[in-house]
Amino acid sequence: MRKIVLIVVSLILLSGALTSAYVWLALSWSYSTGERAGLMQKISRKGWLCKTWEGELLLTSMPGAIPEKFEFSVRDEELANQLMEHTGQKLVLTYAQHKGIPTSCFGDTEYFVEKMVVFKENKVD
Repeated sequence: MRKIVLIVVSLILLSGALTSAYVWLALSWSYSTGERAGLMQKISRKGWLCKTWEGELLLTSMPGAIPEKFEFSVRDEELANQLMEHTGQKLVLTYAQHKGIPTSCFGDTEYFVEKMVVFKENKVD
């Protein structure tokens, strides 16, 4: 009986360690990185149990075209506050795409914004 308990406890600890390693890898390794420019439409803190910062950037390819939404998540509270201050303005967002994140407690999307720059008349400040 003691061997069975020891085996069960060992399996539980091993599965916990493997799950933790997978989550760490999914959050630290990025599938792609890049930048998107557009009009900052919204940023909000949402979620039932795990509150995350989620935002939308409107991308337009040409004047008069229907804009495409770029939905993203933000992990950094300070960056989320900066984005809120610039809602309604043109921004350039630097992001990393993380595929395979097992839960929405880290963000609703797979795109995580890491930096923002205010866009001014064909010049980036």
